[in-house]
Amino acid sequence: MMHDDQVNIDIDIARQMIRDQFPQYRHEDITSVGSSGTVNAIFRIGSKSAARFPLRAMNPTECADMLRSEAAAMVEIGKHCLFPTPQPIGIGEPGPRYPMPWALQTWIEGEVATPHGLSGSTMFALDLARLVASLRQADTRGRRFDGQGRGGHLPDHDDWMAVCLENSEGLLDVARLRDLWARLRELPCAGSVVMSHKDLIPANLLVQGERLVGVLDGGSFGPADPSLDLVVGWHLLDRERRAAFRSGLQVEDLLWKRGAAWAFQQAMGLVWYYRRTNPAMSALGRSTLSRILADPDI
Repeated sequence: MMHDDQVNIDIDIARQMIRDQFPQYRHEDITSVGSSGTVNAIFRIGSKSAARFPLRAMNPTECADMLRSEAAAMVEIGKHCLFPTPQPIGIGEPGPRYPMPWALQTWIEGEVATPHGLSGSTMFALDLARLVASLRQADTRGRRFDGQGRGGHLPDHDDWMAVCLENSEGLLDVARLRDLWARLRELPCAGSVVMSHKDLIPANLLVQGERLVGVLDGGSFGPADPSLDLVVGWHLLDRERRAAFRSGLQVEDLLWKRGAAWAFQQAMGLVWYYRRTNPAMSALGRSTLSRILADPDI
């Protein structure tokens, strides 16, 4: 269990709910999808669909509202993203053994990216630049950052960072990391919001060979700090390939450093929180922090 409020969902429960509520899938093979994801349990349905069951307990009405909002964002990102991204199919109802609504979406083929698998690929780095550029070109339609999670003001995360630093004692060089956050949090804002995926981590990117072939988890697509999606360079690329990624987007210095700050904020929450329950996510935090600390420009 990764979370104190985690809801039980397994293949037997998922299979029964999918087949009962969506009888068109009654004869499809339904399998559990192994993933380092922390928000949903994923189950593949045949070759073209998937079900996502939220893992953390919440009010069913609020959960349904969240899933409808995510579905709208998935449709919007699908119109602008240069790479395939899952599209919503429907929303399932709570059942006797699982207490919340859940979602059906299309399936995208590909291998899940890893922090080091394509870290030395310039081709992949340029695909990532094309991805971020395509999302930024979407119209915000006058919307502002909604205040949820990363993508607003860096100092708003001071309380969470204090928790992360305290819980990282004995795991990381906390004194050095505390000093770095003290500097990163002071970076000034870097322009108007742009449309952003908001969570470009390896688990949300699909690859084949050295190419990006799919972008997952687009349900948070919305306006945010223009530097937020730059975290993908720190999560996935070595120094030389980060330079290619940055050049492909023509990122100026302040924006680049703010991207490192958001990657730092995210990574600090991964190492200790998922240390025992999700080793892949914990390792991602470590590798991202190592890249940031080793970069002389940061």
